[in-house]
Amino acid sequence: MEFFFELPLAWRAATLGFGGVLLLILIGLPIAYAMMAVGAAGIWAVIGQNSILGMLGQLPYTTVVSYDLSVVPMFVLMGVLVARAGMSEDLYRLCHAFLGHRRGGLAMATVVACGGFSAVCGSSLATVATMGKVAMPEMRRFGYADSLASASVAAGGTLGILIPPSVILVLYGIATGTDIGALFIAGIVPGIIAILFYIAAVWVVVLLKPDAGPSAPRTSWADRWRGFASIGPIVLLFLVIIGGIYLGVFTPTEAAGVGAFFAFLFALWRRALTPRLIMAVLVETVVTTAALFTVLIGALLFSNFMNLAGLPDALKTVIAAANLSPVGVIFIILAIYLVLGCFMESLSMMLLTVPIFFPVVVGELGYDPVWFGIFVVMVTELSLITPPVGLNLFVLRSVVRDVPIGTIYRGIMPFVIADAARLLLIIAVPSVVLILPGLAL
Repeated sequence: MEFFFELPLAWRAATLGFGGVLLLILIGLPIAYAMMAVGAAGIWAVIGQNSILGMLGQLPYTTVVSYDLSVVPMFVLMGVLVARAGMSEDLYRLCHAFLGHRRGGLAMATVVACGGFSAVCGSSLATVATMGKVAMPEMRRFGYADSLASASVAAGGTLGILIPPSVILVLYGIATGTDIGALFIAGIVPGIIAILFYIAAVWVVVLLKPDAGPSAPRTSWADRWRGFASIGPIVLLFLVIIGGIYLGVFTPTEAAGVGAFFAFLFALWRRALTPRLIMAVLVETVVTTAALFTVLIGALLFSNFMNLAGLPDALKTVIAAANLSPVGVIFIILAIYLVLGCFMESLSMMLLTVPIFFPVVVGELGYDPVWFGIFVVMVTELSLITPPVGLNLFVLRSVVRDVPIGTIYRGIMPFVIADAARLLLIIAVPSVVLILPGLAL
């Protein structure tokens, strides 16, 4: 205990702050309110009562009225409309038609369909929940092992926060002042690599255990072409959003509005909306946006506490004294994220830590802020499927209740290895991430 009080203020604040947040989470308080409570108490202790009362009055208002954040409800609305319009089924049928006849092909089709759905959804949890309902019954019908079937859905679902548009990339951009358009464009190549690595993981699984993923009947070319026609609106929506940003036609905020409008027209065209369903879509959008903003406000309070306590400067001092290489620091941050992933969901983890790590990684070590954003998202993806607390695994478990969580754990390990290999690739070759944003300049 005496040793603790001899530590500098920054490290005492960090220990009490993170410990307090984890303790409140463990006793059942939602993480947004845990961060608010600890952040407010910490700021009060560091700079006094009047400052925290002023911050509590101003911060929520200035956060929710920010024009930059208007992109969030628009992308959320677009994702809800896309799900209501049945685009996930169209995507899966097309991928099934081209890949299903191969050994493990339905699992590969699930990964590719998750990638396509992510391009117009922006949420990992929504991708897992939606594709789990679509793909799991089909794979089980053809005799796939539950371990491979469930793991392909859980892993494919992580693409929802990487392949643009991504809500978590939007919030990273706002929190750090990084160009959101550049982040979206930077996510494309790593997203494609993720799909290829996941397909390779499926191939290895069925190579070692052929009965885990039997072949399905081959689909005729006529049915394949009909499948292409059915996903035309999805391709158009993605091209309008990303193409418009890449070519400078509109900003990410404008792209979100355009995407939501096109998704609404498509849902009307598919006759997927009634007055009652439109109200349900709007309510779901409002509830999801409010939850995101609540987490953001809590994270901002907590990060203000850490900044006032001097944690970023303390980290810089430790790194300089330890004489660590930039890559060594990145691996330490990777380890921290994997530990935090055992307790927190992806958005909270990112918002809690990025304000602390960003000044060190970008300001001191010289890493590109766009590269670091993609790195953070990819580490977060890995934490979503890493046992024992990978959130995607539990979301999928809620969709397929008769699959034991242990079965999902066993099936996910090849995909965890694939994610680890992908992280090593972007650390070793940063240009994988930065090539498209560089061409867009």
